[in-house]
Amino acid sequence: MDERQRLKELLLEKSYREGTFTLTSGRTSDFYIDGKQTTLDAEGGYLCGRLLFDLIKEAPDPIHAVGGMTLGADPLVSAVSIVSFLAHSPIPAFIVRKEAKGHGTGNFIEGKKNLPSGCRVALVEDVVTTGGTLIQVIERVVNVGFEVGLVATVVDRREGGTEALAAAGYSLQSIFTREQLVG
Repeated sequence: MDERQRLKELLLEKSYREGTFTLTSGRTSDFYIDGKQTTLDAEGGYLCGRLLFDLIKEAPDPIHAVGGMTLGADPLVSAVSIVSFLAHSPIPAFIVRKEAKGHGTGNFIEGKKNLPSGCRVALVEDVVTTGGTLIQVIERVVNVGFEVGLVATVVDRREGGTEALAAAGYSLQSIFTREQLVG
């Protein structure tokens, strides 16, 4: 079985639920994908890291770091960074805070010291619905001088995120769309 198919099985087993759910966007949905149940699983985290790293390697311009908004992206950025090291092509990870650090440096971005000034970064998320979280992350990394070279997700719910990101000038890459995951 290939890695993508195995990740699909894990997502359906561990992360996909049917019912009535309120999403981060405030919308109500008849299904929910709790990506962290898969990304925090050893095999699931590894597979997400491998497949996202593959997307990063395929980017038209070299990517120098991978990051995303805490909490959903935390296991993803770590997995991608570790997979990149094992592939002898290491890229550091960084995490974007929801609120600026209230003490010390007051930064929005953790791990920034590992990143070259002005570098090109990939931004990742476990599940994208409206794209609001990724747009917020894009604004924060651009404001500190980084260039966004790739925006990617494990699952695109196909509920406006791709369009919102396109309107902001970014293309969303996904391992799975909603249709590919659940039909």
